[in-house]
Amino acid sequence: MEQAIVYCAAAFLIGIAALGTALGFAALGGKLLESSARQPEQAPALQGKMFIMAGLLDAVPMIGVGIGMYLIFAVAPGL
Repeated sequence: MEQAIVYCAAAFLIGIAALGTALGFAALGGKLLESSARQPEQAPALQGKMFIMAGLLDAVPMIGVGIGMYLIFAVAPGL
């Protein structure tokens, strides 16, 4: 029974991380388009900053997957 709870926790963790990243990308892209439309001369600078933030935002689900795999392969077999 405890293994099932750990598996559900890992799946929930990975799902929440993916959902948070999707919402973050949506907000980031929307703000980039809004800012580029307002000040077109700043578009290249904003785009560079957007790619940096996108890279940082991509780290969130990877950390979630790492913690989820730790739970599945290191914690669950010991239960």
